[in-house]
Amino acid sequence: MTPIEAMDVPASAPEAPVVPPARASGGGVEFAIGVLNGVVGDYLHRQDNGLATPMEFFHDGRPLRLDRESLQRAYPHSRGRLALWVHGLAVTEAVWSFPSEPAVTYGSLLEQDAGFTPLYLRYNTGLHISDNGESLARLLEELVAAFPVPVEELVLVGYSMGGLVVRSACHVAAEAGHTWLSHVRRAVYIGVPHLGSPLERVGRAVSWVLRKVPNAYTQLIADVADLRSSGVKDLGVARLLRRDWEDGDPDVPLQSRAHPVPLLPRISHHLVVGALAAQERHLLSMLFGDGVVPLTSAAGRAGGAVHDLLVPPENVRVVTGIHHVALAHDAQVYARLRAWFEEASP
Repeated sequence: MTPIEAMDVPASAPEAPVVPPARASGGGVEFAIGVLNGVVGDYLHRQDNGLATPMEFFHDGRPLRLDRESLQRAYPHSRGRLALWVHGLAVTEAVWSFPSEPAVTYGSLLEQDAGFTPLYLRYNTGLHISDNGESLARLLEELVAAFPVPVEELVLVGYSMGGLVVRSACHVAAEAGHTWLSHVRRAVYIGVPHLGSPLERVGRAVSWVLRKVPNAYTQLIADVADLRSSGVKDLGVARLLRRDWEDGDPDVPLQSRAHPVPLLPRISHHLVVGALAAQERHLLSMLFGDGVVPLTSAAGRAGGAVHDLLVPPENVRVVTGIHHVALAHDAQVYARLRAWFEEASP
C-alpha cells in the first residue's frame, strides 16, 4: 500500500492538477553535499568554497530565479496561496519525499488537497540559524514582490532545524517591517527542537572536558570534536538570534545564552511531535522523544520558564511509533497537516 492509499482522503478532495505538481528532488551527490554542509558548512562558506550551498528556492531539481517571468513559468496555475517547506540539518528538500514514491511530498499532496503552491527551500545548514533566518527573511521579501499573482496566504512549514530558521526569519521580518510577514497566518513546526537538542549539548560538554586535560592527544580529539558547524552548535540551546552567539564565552559550554523569542501572536502555530514508542507516556518516548528531539523540546514545554511557547493544546499533536527522519514523510503526519489546513483560516 502506498502512502497515498494509506490515507483516508475524503471524496470531496479536489482532483489532481493536470500538470505535474512541483516536487522535491535530490540524488546521491546532493545528499552528500547536504551532509557536508551540515557538518562544516560554515567553514565552506568562509572559504568561499563552491561546495557551500547558497540559500535558494528549488523547483523540480533546479534553482528558481526570483523574477516574475521565472516564477510564472514554474507556477502557471498558482492562485497565490503558497506553502514554504524548509528542511532540517544536513539534508536537502529531498527529505520531504516519501521513500516509496519520491514524487509524493507533503507539498504535492497539500497542493492537490488544498490548493497551496509548494515552495521548497535549500540552504546551508552549517551556518548559524540566525544567519539563515536573516537570509530567508530577505528572500521571502523578494519572492512576494516578484510573484506573478498577488500572494493571498503564505504558510511556513519547518522540519527540525528548519522550524528554528522559520522562527528566526519571522523575528527578523517583524523587526524590519517586511511585507511578506503580513501574508503569514499559519506556521507548522515538525519535530523542531524549540528548547534545544540534548545530543549537541552532550557533544559540547565532552569537547569542553577534553580541553581541560593537559595532554596533546586529548587536545587533538577536542579539536576534531569542535569541527561541528555553527548550525549544529546552535541546536544545543536553540539559538535563533545573532546576539545569542556573538561574543560568547567558549569556556562556559552548557550556559544557555539563547534569548527568548516568543511566537508571533497573530499567527496560528501548530506543532507536530514525534515519539518512538507506540504510546506517548512510554519510557522510551519520555527519555528519547523521536530519537533526536525530546518530547518537551518539540512541544515547546519549558515547565513555565520564559522559553515556553504557550501553544494551545489543540495545536500540538504527538505522532507515536515514529522516528525523527520519518516525520518529514509520513502518512500520519500528513493527515494531521491536512486536518489543520481544512480548518477555517485564522
